[in-house]
Amino acid sequence: MAIKPRILWADDEIDLLKPHLLFLENKGYEMFTALNGRDAIDRVKLEDFDLVILDENMPGIGGLDALNSIKQEKPNLPVIMITKNEEEHIMEEAIGNKIADYLIKPVNPNQILLSIKKNLDERRLVSEKTTQGYQREFMQIGMSVSDKLSFDEWKEVYKKLVFWEMELSKTSEGGMQEVLETQWADANRNFSRFITDNYIGMLKPTGDEGPTMSHNLFRRAVNPLLDGDEPVFMVLLDNLRFDQWRAISETLDERFRVDNEDAYLSILPTTTQYCRNSIFSGLLPLEIEKSFPGKWSNDEDEGGKNLYEKDFLEELLKKLRRDIKFSYTKITNLEKGKNLVDQVPNMFQNKLNVIVYNFVDSFSHARTDLHIVRELAEDEAAYRNVMATWFKHSPLWEALQRISEKPCKIVITTDHGSIRVKDPVKVVGDKNVNSNLRYKQGKSLSYNAKEVFEIKKPHEAYLPLLHISSAFIFAKEADFFAYPNNYNHYVNYYKNTFQHGGISMEEMLCPLVVLSRK
Repeated sequence: MAIKPRILWADDEIDLLKPHLLFLENKGYEMFTALNGRDAIDRVKLEDFDLVILDENMPGIGGLDALNSIKQEKPNLPVIMITKNEEEHIMEEAIGNKIADYLIKPVNPNQILLSIKKNLDERRLVSEKTTQGYQREFMQIGMSVSDKLSFDEWKEVYKKLVFWEMELSKTSEGGMQEVLETQWADANRNFSRFITDNYIGMLKPTGDEGPTMSHNLFRRAVNPLLDGDEPVFMVLLDNLRFDQWRAISETLDERFRVDNEDAYLSILPTTTQYCRNSIFSGLLPLEIEKSFPGKWSNDEDEGGKNLYEKDFLEELLKKLRRDIKFSYTKITNLEKGKNLVDQVPNMFQNKLNVIVYNFVDSFSHARTDLHIVRELAEDEAAYRNVMATWFKHSPLWEALQRISEKPCKIVITTDHGSIRVKDPVKVVGDKNVNSNLRYKQGKSLSYNAKEVFEIKKPHEAYLPLLHISSAFIFAKEADFFAYPNNYNHYVNYYKNTFQHGGISMEEMLCPLVVLSRK
């Protein structure tokens, strides 16, 4: 037999409310009463209730004072306030004390019932509606991913899957989440086929043809905004997945409106070295190597791989005939993040301000190496929540709030995303082969060609050639590369870690969002 929710109703005229109490009891609620605020506070201290209804105007301790005491005692206990008073300051004080709902007298039983359901049954009702909604769309998504989709259609499929993944993660419907995981895996399998069939061809178009990718991202998405009168801020959060963008957008909504939310296609390999250099140079990796001798670093080279982004951007602006004042700021630690906040007022003297923030990528690598961090971000939902919590308390959000004080345009984007890897794929290579788990390059690679996307002629994909016989291979879906020696230890250590460099929707379909202040 289901346990009835326990509700305490405090009102100095409780006898007049007996019809309401009987109505709610018949609806399955166990009702308790108090004649004043003091009595309500004492009962809450001694007993467990699922919800409290308070009359605002009671003799002695009134509703607002009782509300404050109850919230101090049990902060998570929902309280519904009922009042005759429509004065704004009363409402504001009640809302400030985290009131669950606010009803104006006279109230009828159905109003009370609706408010109770909203607070006690909302999770169950939302869970049921969410499950029903995904069930209705399941077939449509399944049919879509089996078709030959265009890039724009793949973006829409990905956005739908992100939406349902985030919605179902809020429910307790484990069965439907498993169904979604299966559908997601099927979508990634077909997306990987789309990339292997079309990637080389997508790199070749010039001008406005073909999808927006790393090397034409700045020209297509940022450059047009420079025609306006307002300063432009380009904020690149390294390794930001689309679902993580959606999570931080809830905080950004306080100050900004979304002018456009889109996704672009990162180049391969989906790593900072390749993607971010491509973004700020407006060139593909092979073109960077030729155009900037000494400023492109290959995988086997020592030292940093992203040391010349500002130089690349300066040359790109010249190519675009933008004779403008700009700044380039890279944030790699908390101290630099705090300094960014202080720099914001001066940034408004520039037409363009580029801010690269490295927290997400650093956290991703820490999650792989540190057991306690891995527990904090066990899966996609937990990783997303950690990201959202960090953002809300970060210097970046503080800086963005300061930016919102004046008219401007903000572009939020990333260089690549990441995927939680699950299935090992064996590969053999010599000591010079790079260490990334999602792509390998070298002259003596041994692998099963059916399990990877191989590029035997790197120049066709505008990738630098290390040796005459060098090739690139990329892991697809949720695969990761593992060496046969010490295989089991290697697989157990890296399985379920977030990696990037290969082919998946999560890595390659990157958020590209334009904001303006509210």
